[in-house]
Amino acid sequence: MFNEVYDVIVVGAGHAGSEAAAAAANMGSKTLLITMNLQNIAQMSCNPAMGGIAKGQIVREIDALGGYSGIVSDTSAIQFKMLNKSKGPAMWSPRVQSDRMRFAEDWRLLLEQTPNLDFYQEMVSGLIIENHKIVGVKTSLGIEVKAKTVVLTNGTFLNGLIHIGDKNFGGGRAGERAATGITEDLIKLGFDSGRMKTGTPPRVDGRSLDYSKMIEQPGDENPEKFSYLDITKPLTEQRSCHMTYTSPEVHDLLREGFDRSPMFNGRIKSVGPRYCPSIEDKINRFADKDRHQLFVEPEGWNTVEVYVNGFSTSLPEDVQFNALRSVAGFENVKFFRPGYAIEYDYFPPTQLKHTLETKLVEGLYFAGQINGTTGYEEAASQGLIAGINASLKVQERDPFTLKRDEAYIGVLIDDLITKGTEEPYRMFTSRAEYRTLLRQDNADFRLTPKGYELGLASEKRLKRMEEKQSKASNFVQFFKDTSVTPDEINPILESKDSAKVKQQDKMFKLYARPNITIEDMQKVASVDAYISENNLDSEIIEQTEIQVKYAGYIEKEKNNADKLNRLENVKIPSNFDYSKLKSMSMEARQKLTEIQPVTISQASRISGVSPNDISVLLVYLGR
Repeated sequence: MFNEVYDVIVVGAGHAGSEAAAAAANMGSKTLLITMNLQNIAQMSCNPAMGGIAKGQIVREIDALGGYSGIVSDTSAIQFKMLNKSKGPAMWSPRVQSDRMRFAEDWRLLLEQTPNLDFYQEMVSGLIIENHKIVGVKTSLGIEVKAKTVVLTNGTFLNGLIHIGDKNFGGGRAGERAATGITEDLIKLGFDSGRMKTGTPPRVDGRSLDYSKMIEQPGDENPEKFSYLDITKPLTEQRSCHMTYTSPEVHDLLREGFDRSPMFNGRIKSVGPRYCPSIEDKINRFADKDRHQLFVEPEGWNTVEVYVNGFSTSLPEDVQFNALRSVAGFENVKFFRPGYAIEYDYFPPTQLKHTLETKLVEGLYFAGQINGTTGYEEAASQGLIAGINASLKVQERDPFTLKRDEAYIGVLIDDLITKGTEEPYRMFTSRAEYRTLLRQDNADFRLTPKGYELGLASEKRLKRMEEKQSKASNFVQFFKDTSVTPDEINPILESKDSAKVKQQDKMFKLYARPNITIEDMQKVASVDAYISENNLDSEIIEQTEIQVKYAGYIEKEKNNADKLNRLENVKIPSNFDYSKLKSMSMEARQKLTEIQPVTISQASRISGVSPNDISVLLVYLGR
């Protein structure tokens, strides 16, 4: 049936698997995507949304490299919001509310139009390995498919166990069976594994809700979009979300079911996501709070199904139902399906290289929740990097990695393989020490040239980025070169309670004042004329504003990154024997032996390795 040897096999077609398959195929590798159900490609298993704080930056980075997540997020969006707009641009994060069914359909159609990509529906139940090298996979029907590389993106399916109250049953997602066999094969090969938990809220019938008792949450007045390409357009029409609150009465009703909660009666033993706790966990941990926010999110343009964000739970369905009926606007609620928790196998990511290739088996890559992450965006970015590297390996080209000052994706992967994770890992802006450099607005400047070199980003994408970069740079230079007279600028400064000038001054200096905006500067005739003559769009104007106002911060952060990158260039020999460094702490020797960092910089980020331990290592390597 499968006579050919594939360059890349991707197992699983969630967000990680879809990006991995697209990347490998678009780079010219003969790719096979195997999944248990082809109807559920890129299924949004939890919330119908993409992006958010730090996650929006990741979607932009995927798009800049030539991935598909940004395009699909745009084509299936029903609402757009730029979060954190009241803060500095390092914190701005795009987010869309998505049409769940359209999202999956658009992903599938994009993949079907991708050359070099084959599909097969079956459960992969084992791996074929020879001399510590992957050579293929086995399916539950006993079919063997040969490949040069394999990317595992199994999501929550590896020995998945679903919990609703005191009931539990095997499953990778509601209504779908769990995947078995792969964990057992990996453990036999010497991999460490663990269990993690995640959860999801009930889905309800929007026709049974009273929105007049809730607070409307509309999208942005002037919505933007994710993809840097012009093949997608900003929304002209949007659907609102709504917000309501729990109450002491709701909390009391939920507490009545705590003795039947798998979280509290010991049935669930694994760790759930710290930053997305279940409603029962919130009530238990924050007993002093008498209410919690709930976001009422439509699942699409036309469906009546609604997602109750903030009410993730594994309590018995009758407890969920009774408690939710006491929430304002939910008095007559009808359930489509109850919330549930799911436990699944993961493999501590310290067993991986920066390329996401496993250290134990050559040609085998892990991406997504198998690495202990949570979230579509984190999974998609790992899938992209794993797909790129699997393809590069087959083509005998140098591997591709991103540093911490180059992308949030670089921060995510470095955190995973250097520090590991014992709870579902979620990306935040606070995890990135260079977040002023890693903004959502400049992901194309940072990454599109790299995507083009890989053969992933098109020439059209590169040219569009270069034009934007050139126009923004010229506009910044215009402000640096052009002076303005007191007569022209003082009325503007006065209207903003900003100190007036006594003599002619460069516009750059005045525009850099925190309370002066581009709208203010456009009142100067020469600025307005420059924008019109050069046909500058809002994206270029925003980029210019950021470069003018944050020039000092950006320069300072670049200098810090350059200093640290010098340590990135100090390589540590592979399989270095740390046991001979007796003046190093025992903990540091153990951690360094386990993780086998590639550079001094990576070694310095390992928990338990002190600056003194790094000094010892530097002295030894200097010899």
